[in-house]
Amino acid sequence: MKKILLPTDFSENSWNSITYALQLFKSETCKFYLLNAYTPVVYHVEYVLVNPAQYGLGDAVRENALKQLDHFKTRITAEYKNPKHTIETMAAFNTLISEIKDVVEKKDIDYVVMGTKGATGAKEILFGSNTVHVFKNVKCPVIAIPDGFGFEKPHEILFPTDYEINYKEYHLKPIIDIVSLFNARINVLNVSYGYDLSEAQKTHKKILESYFKSETFLSHSVSNQNVSEAITNFQIKSKINLLIMISNKRSFFENLFFKNTINQIGFHLNIPFLVIPAKTVKT
Repeated sequence: MKKILLPTDFSENSWNSITYALQLFKSETCKFYLLNAYTPVVYHVEYVLVNPAQYGLGDAVRENALKQLDHFKTRITAEYKNPKHTIETMAAFNTLISEIKDVVEKKDIDYVVMGTKGATGAKEILFGSNTVHVFKNVKCPVIAIPDGFGFEKPHEILFPTDYEINYKEYHLKPIIDIVSLFNARINVLNVSYGYDLSEAQKTHKKILESYFKSETFLSHSVSNQNVSEAITNFQIKSKINLLIMISNKRSFFENLFFKNTINQIGFHLNIPFLVIPAKTVKT
C-alpha cells in the first residue's frame, strides 16, 4: 500500500495537487494523509511563551482547520470515489516544513504531493519558498504540481542526469513505480560540456541502464546548452508530462535550484516535477 502525504492550505492550488495525486495513483491501493499545518495569526514571543489555550486562539484555529479538512475529504469522496483509497485528515500546530518532515518519518510516507506557485505578483519565480524548502529538507520523494496544471497521464518522462550519482534502488524505485502504472517512456538526458564521461560516470550510466532494462527508455545527450535550456528545449520538443531529478548536493540539481539566483534559473516549469532525495528516511 502506498502512503501519500497531501499538504493543503485549502487553496484551489492545493486542491489541484490533491486531484493530481488521486488520479496518478488511481489504480494503486493508497492511504492519503490530508495535512494542514497552521499557526495562529497572532503569533509572537508572548504567544509562544504562554499557553495558547488561555487565549482561546489555538482551539479556534484548530477547529477551523479540522472543519476545512473534513470539507476537502468529503469533496474527495464525492468527486473521486475510489474503493482503493482511504483518507486520513491531520491538523497540526506547527510550521509546514517541520510537520511534513515529522509525518514523513512517523507514517513511512512514500510520496509528498503538493501544489506550487511563485510568490504573488512575481511570475519570474519558479517555485514558492515552501516548495523549495521541502525539496531541500524532506527525505522523501516530492511531486510538485504547477498551479492550474490539469492531470495528464505521464507517458513521457524526462530524467536529466550528469551521471555523478551512484544510483541505488531507492533512487529509482519511485520512477519505475510511476513508469509501470502508465507504461511510460523514460528520456534520460545528459548535458555535455565537451568532455568525455569519467570512468565513474560511465559506471553510474551502466548501473542506471541496468535498473531501467525492463522499462522503455531512451538516452539523449546534448551539448552547447546549459541545463535549464536543455530541459526547456527537450520538454517542448518531446511533450514531456513529468520531470524527474535526484537532489544530490554534488549534482547540477543543487546548482540549478539552490546556488543560482532565481533570475539565473531562466526557465519556467509548467509540468509536474518529481524530486527524489539523494538519501531518504527509508535508506
